[in-house]
Amino acid sequence: MRVFLTGATGFIGSRILGELLAGGHEVIGLTRSDAGANELARAGASAHIATLDDPARLARGAENADAVIHTAFDHDFTNFVANCEKDRRVIAALGSVLKGSDRPMLITSGVGLGNPGNGEPAREDVFDAHHRNPRIASELAGQEQLEAGVNIGVVRLPQVHDTVKQGLISPYIAMAREKGVAAYVGEGANRWAAAHVSDVAALYVLALARAERGARYNAVAEEGIAMRDIVGVIAAGLGLPVVSLSPDEAERHFGWFSLFAAVDITATSALTRQKLGWVPTGPGLLDDLRAMNFSMLDA
Repeated sequence: MRVFLTGATGFIGSRILGELLAGGHEVIGLTRSDAGANELARAGASAHIATLDDPARLARGAENADAVIHTAFDHDFTNFVANCEKDRRVIAALGSVLKGSDRPMLITSGVGLGNPGNGEPAREDVFDAHHRNPRIASELAGQEQLEAGVNIGVVRLPQVHDTVKQGLISPYIAMAREKGVAAYVGEGANRWAAAHVSDVAALYVLALARAERGARYNAVAEEGIAMRDIVGVIAAGLGLPVVSLSPDEAERHFGWFSLFAAVDITATSALTRQKLGWVPTGPGLLDDLRAMNFSMLDA
């Protein structure tokens, strides 16, 4: 299969690239630069040079592809709402290329959008179309394309990690280092789901092979890890004190991150495992944080 992969040189996309090539697929990787194109060539893929700010040009990379995996996203969280709307435009542009065919496209979202609202973990068979997370724009765009006849599937991500990056926890670490304390809100009892990046990459490839129209998958290995435990490991790694903040203090302390700091984002992957036979085997989030070289942050 010839796969157009956006985010092909990124944290998750580069791992998906390796999985696809190892499986004998041909890959066209989206990149913003000649340096990225050279990186893709060394890996054994071809390149399509475009940016998220030019959806029409980006989408031309899918014209001769048999399938699309869309993982590219602008992770500047200070402009999170605008970047989610940008993703909506990219998904619409990709859908316009695939419309009228059965070529599958996997888009990317967050596990919180499957929150059933009753305190239970988020599920694949739930879609809260009124969720306050701006990332809802991605799934709404996917739903529009699905209704227009495009073969869309969604992979919902938790905190995706290795010993270098850990999703939203990476900017949290930088913030803790800058402020000199590792903070959580209240008792730090809110939990975040997580999965190792290698397991997440394997899930995308399994989902692409299944090509189930309208399917949603939760890339979740650990259903929920308490924020106080995450913060405790980070504090030890950075040599910082741990502090508890009230909600008002948290808003001032965290800034944009206050949107996420106290949110409980647990999720199950039971349906995903059942459908795809996906069995995550990578290290847990806390193990990766303990193995992280925090001294590299000084470089």
